[in-house]
Amino acid sequence: MDPTPIAPAYSAGVLLAIAVGAVAVLLFLIIRLKVHAFIALVSVSFLTAIVTQIPLSEVAFVSTYFFGKTLGAVALLVGLGAMIGRLLEVTGGAQVLADTLINTFGEKRAPFALGVASLLFGFPIFFDAGLVVFLPIIFSVAKRFGGSVLIYALPAAGAFAAMHAVVPPHPGPVTAATELEASIGLTLLIGTPVAVAAWYVGVYLFTKLYAGKIFVPVDDSLLTGHKPGDPDDPTERGTPPGFGLVLAVLLLPLGLIALNTVLTTLMTAGTIGESTFAEALVFIGQTPVALLITLLFATYTLGTRDRSLARVETILNDALAPICAIILITGAGGMFGGVLRHSGIGEALSDALADLGLPLVVSAFVIATLLRVAQGSATVALTTTAGLLSAAAAQADLSPVDLVCLVLAIAAGATVLSHVNDSGFWLVSRFFGMDVKTTLRTWTVMETTLGLSIFVIALLLWYAVP
Repeated sequence: MDPTPIAPAYSAGVLLAIAVGAVAVLLFLIIRLKVHAFIALVSVSFLTAIVTQIPLSEVAFVSTYFFGKTLGAVALLVGLGAMIGRLLEVTGGAQVLADTLINTFGEKRAPFALGVASLLFGFPIFFDAGLVVFLPIIFSVAKRFGGSVLIYALPAAGAFAAMHAVVPPHPGPVTAATELEASIGLTLLIGTPVAVAAWYVGVYLFTKLYAGKIFVPVDDSLLTGHKPGDPDDPTERGTPPGFGLVLAVLLLPLGLIALNTVLTTLMTAGTIGESTFAEALVFIGQTPVALLITLLFATYTLGTRDRSLARVETILNDALAPICAIILITGAGGMFGGVLRHSGIGEALSDALADLGLPLVVSAFVIATLLRVAQGSATVALTTTAGLLSAAAAQADLSPVDLVCLVLAIAAGATVLSHVNDSGFWLVSRFFGMDVKTTLRTWTVMETTLGLSIFVIALLLWYAVP
């Protein structure tokens, strides 16, 4: 459990000004003074903790707690994902996948196909896990066609983000629906087409018309260990694996995690009872376990073809070096957001925004947006807003569809404006080799167009459906 946030030392306005100032200092350090992002994030986190009057004796503990919490969620996942990706890349499996995708859909429809596939796989898979599994495909397709990696990366990443934001059984919409006493089944039925429509407008068209025209070179050193321009070693690949085997490696973690999601949902609803067999299936479907099983499967089906075990061990070891910076910077981003939350900024903003005098659906979006921007965590923004509006929603005697619209509006606000206090911002930035300025111009704007698209649809449903 997180440490209990301190009582806010200042008003909501002052705390918000401190958060804005901290972000400005951070951007100045990284963009203008070229300070390494990891050093800048840790330094600004400590300074923010001191300025917001977190007791000095607790500053180090609170900061390292949120750093460790973020690493706990990211490090295993990125480490195992990088090893699987390296095996797919070295053995030629990623190239086989890319060739099949390209031959099936063609160059022009490849970004759309990647996005649709991510929407399908994003139903049971969380954002970060899905993105890690899809990295080899994204990079292989991008290398085949050239141009900016964003043409292929953003439709896939945006699809996982859209499903994660509004579609149960992802934890955010489930928590919001529970707080507001909305039907989770109806949220699923309405949320799924809303996620698809919002992805098409807010992500795919946005990438096609704007973000895809910003050139970011394809840097797959995360998977290959080679910097852009380095010669490839064709002798390393040996005989390419069959498409069926490569597809099995890709589908194995997705299937296991989907099994976990379905069983957990059924057990929580009481549809099936708890048993050792069911709990064992839930265990192997937990994301780190599913990725470990996949890595072992890939090692002995892909890795050992034409290679010794010693060579496979070297390949897996080499996969870990490029991800060190990604993990540390993402952890530091989680630290910065955690310090802001511990300062009490969420509680102060909640008290100030409890009654804005706006329609409920608009208040839901505005409150979730401000909480998201101030402290970074979409989950905290979502659960805090839902709890804040639950009494008002009950008093308003809303229809089941209106309650789902509230859930969607909150999810929309918790999606927009992902920036430097969000660990997801740093994950995307480092995965695709973008500097901070480029990530703000692309990922932050894309998250905003996605969130706004969700909100507009929620608003139309709120007023159009009786």
